[in-house]
Amino acid sequence: MRSIVLTKGVPDFSEGAVSFDEEGHLERGKTPTVMNPNDEFALQAALQTKIRHGGHVSGMSMGPPGYAEVLQGAMETVYTDDSYLLSDRELAASDTWATAITLSAGLETYQEEVADIDIVFAGFKTADGETGQTGPQTCWAMDWPIVTHVVALDIDPDERTLRAKRLVEGDVDEIETVEAPLPCFVVTDPEFEPTYRTASQRLTRKRLRAETEERAADHDDHLTTWDHADLNLDPDYIGLDGSPTIVSSVDPIPKAPSEREATMIDPDAGDGMGEVLEEIQPYAAEADD
Repeated sequence: MRSIVLTKGVPDFSEGAVSFDEEGHLERGKTPTVMNPNDEFALQAALQTKIRHGGHVSGMSMGPPGYAEVLQGAMETVYTDDSYLLSDRELAASDTWATAITLSAGLETYQEEVADIDIVFAGFKTADGETGQTGPQTCWAMDWPIVTHVVALDIDPDERTLRAKRLVEGDVDEIETVEAPLPCFVVTDPEFEPTYRTASQRLTRKRLRAETEERAADHDDHLTTWDHADLNLDPDYIGLDGSPTIVSSVDPIPKAPSEREATMIDPDAGDGMGEVLEEIQPYAAEADD
């Protein structure tokens, strides 16, 4: 079973990590990059498939050279076998359409040079764009079946079919079961939880973890980088020139006040500590309710 997981680096939006300019715009160069949180579910689905049915899992990302660290993180945490980075200045400023064209070219090149693909896994949406379009658009370019909002899945290798449970309209109480022929795309939902039913599966996962520690330490040896020429892409159809999306305006993120009112209390002063207790008591009462 040969799987590809599409993953992306996004700004680390945790408190204190994000850097903004004076107008409140995100400064990507000064903000750490982390793996898109929703891609973790796609990686877990690929790992579950590998443990149950064997095979090979590759991570693939489009972005600057620094995204190699994101792919290394995928290898460390979800035990991918190797990584493919689509990286080139010609790809900069791609919208979802140009990104999908590039990713589909990466998948086709993989099939030509490496092996046939059975399943492509993608996350629900990215933390920086939140369009949820890239996975389905890439699937459209490949002309494969797609199953979205997947919360559970398994494969019938003999019949070459995928059977999945998916959320309907995002309501966790409404779940439908669907089948799709391989190869296909799977977009995982944040509700996806991998399951390992047997002791053998759990032991396999433990073995893969041990094998990956050594492989991830030498990630560069397992990383392949392709540029637009390797993918046979016309620069007019990728990057900014190939992106039909027009952003009419951008609202800056409000900056937090640089100074906050503070009352200094001497912990040895009984009266002062009494004032603190008076101040926090109402909130404690709300928590009890």
